[in-house]
Amino acid sequence: MADNSTGTNAVGYRVLARKYRPKDFSALIGQDALVRTLTNAFATGRVAQAYMLTGVRGIGKTTTARLIARALNYPAGPTVELAEMTAQCEAILESRHIDVIEMDAASNTGVDNMREIIDSVRYGPVEARTKVYIIDEVHMLSKSAFNALLKTLEEPPPHVKFIFATTEIRKVPVTILSRCQRFDLKRLDAGLLMQHYGKIAALEGVGAEDEALRMIARAAEGSVRDGLSLLDQAIAYGDGAVKADDVAAMLGIVDRAHIIDLFNHVMAGDPASALAHIEKQFDGGADPQVVLEDLADFVHWITRLKLARASALMDGARTETEKNRGVEFADKLGMASLARAWQMLLKGIGEVSQASNPHAAAEMAVIRLSHAADMPSGEELARMASQAPTAAPTSIRPLPQSLNRAAPETQGNLAAAVSPQLPTPEPPIAHSTTLATFLDIVKEAERKRDIKLKAELERFVRPVRVSPGKIELALEPGTPEGFVGELKRKLDAWTGQRWLVSLVREQGDEPLTKQKQARKASSLDEAKADPVVQAVLKAFPGAAITNVKDAQIFEPQPEVTIEETDEEPR
Repeated sequence: MADNSTGTNAVGYRVLARKYRPKDFSALIGQDALVRTLTNAFATGRVAQAYMLTGVRGIGKTTTARLIARALNYPAGPTVELAEMTAQCEAILESRHIDVIEMDAASNTGVDNMREIIDSVRYGPVEARTKVYIIDEVHMLSKSAFNALLKTLEEPPPHVKFIFATTEIRKVPVTILSRCQRFDLKRLDAGLLMQHYGKIAALEGVGAEDEALRMIARAAEGSVRDGLSLLDQAIAYGDGAVKADDVAAMLGIVDRAHIIDLFNHVMAGDPASALAHIEKQFDGGADPQVVLEDLADFVHWITRLKLARASALMDGARTETEKNRGVEFADKLGMASLARAWQMLLKGIGEVSQASNPHAAAEMAVIRLSHAADMPSGEELARMASQAPTAAPTSIRPLPQSLNRAAPETQGNLAAAVSPQLPTPEPPIAHSTTLATFLDIVKEAERKRDIKLKAELERFVRPVRVSPGKIELALEPGTPEGFVGELKRKLDAWTGQRWLVSLVREQGDEPLTKQKQARKASSLDEAKADPVVQAVLKAFPGAAITNVKDAQIFEPQPEVTIEETDEEPR
């Protein structure tokens, strides 16, 4: 029998994840919604016949399943107040109770395994009040196994309860989910994990620095078990003490202050200093991908500070240095710079993960980001080009460094300076049953959420004449069989009147899809011919217009998308 106060037993040391596994609901951190639901359900006798527990790895699904099994078989009746540790409680928590059957679906995937359960549910429990089946990783069951379980799961004997656990809830058939009471165990935030690990370190008699616990909590990514495994490793690495430098070396991560300094060099457009700084981090054992991931995390943090400062500053996993310097960056940097940095870092992380030389890939990502820090945003570029549309390309000057002033907030886009005349979009029809034009019919199909009919109307129909109650049309090759009859039935139902839908020999107008394609091609040609756009394309060799669309957010003018290559502006 293990001695839980010291963590030792006859065999040897128990890892922290097992030693400090919750034994009652009061020790189950971060799952208040589940505890509250079970408390009320047990108090009113509304005990479900099956439970589905889902969440990320190491969040406590199996532990919670055992706690529910213990609560169902507690001597005082189903309750979450588990004050006394009985012999049956110990057996359930240690997975050795004869009436609480734990099964791993990953190694018992077939229908024969389910038949064993179906045959055994008829027999009552031997010692406990309720027979409980705990099936872990239930999404691994085969389709036949799920089907075999359905009837028993829907109408189990009164002495049987099922508890399922899975990390892939989307792979569980909806027929199974509909028969279970579902609990989504939420991922724990780093601040709560940090407090939890600090308490465990104190119970172990181990000195742990706050910054070290903060690193472990971040690396755990919301998983209690992952963080406890890292804490175990850190205690061994530090010979009984958990220090920030040791944890950083163990995880291959960099001190947050170094990440902030690197971010400062990058956003100041100083690639030489950024390369020197990142080289020191690599020499110290930092992982290139982790460095870029930490940079991306800091960009996300600054963006949150800029948009929702009050809630962002409540993050307990952030140091005072991060908060103070983060606020400075949030005040100086614009959303355009932050969004561009985020996108480039995501691309860089993907390149590092696939590169044969991760160090070189990380350095190239930093170099690109440093050069892009001073690039003008789309609206600035359009404004500068429109001021001198006939000037030589060299008249477009780089903007000052991003840290010297705040980039202007997005008030428009490049479309404001481009003037191709697109056809004015048709106004939406009122929600009426009077359909007088073909466009009315298409929009009514969209309003009725009949996406299939809408797509067929736009692709295959050549409207000839349309009036209320009557439509004459021609069809494109490939029109689905029975289309005309289906259209008539739906028009009759939508409008409450009988419609006459007839095919004619006249060709009529082009289908809407072809009309849209023609308008798009025309708009693209007009955009390319615009002097402002030509000035931009000359200023950025290799750039190209990839799309023109209606910008309806601010004003009905076309939005032009220009892709940039890796070449530097001349």
